[in-house]
Amino acid sequence: MLREAGVRQSQGMSIREACKQLAITDQTYYRWRKEYGGLKVDRAKRLKDLERENSRLKKVVAEQVLDLAILKEAASGNF
Repeated sequence: MLREAGVRQSQGMSIREACKQLAITDQTYYRWRKEYGGLKVDRAKRLKDLERENSRLKKVVAEQVLDLAILKEAASGNF
């Protein structure tokens, strides 16, 4: 979408008009440009995959910490 917006802008269209045609907000465009502007498509996909994997791993760790806290409380006899 960033590339498509860039193409439309080079054709004389404003960013606002390009975003409207792409059905995204101006804010989304600028956020994406800030985050992915210098990346090629394959790198951007890899980044998103890593972000998803990181999120999944954080959930796993949080569940493990909770399980350990429950086991520690049960072992101490404080029900």
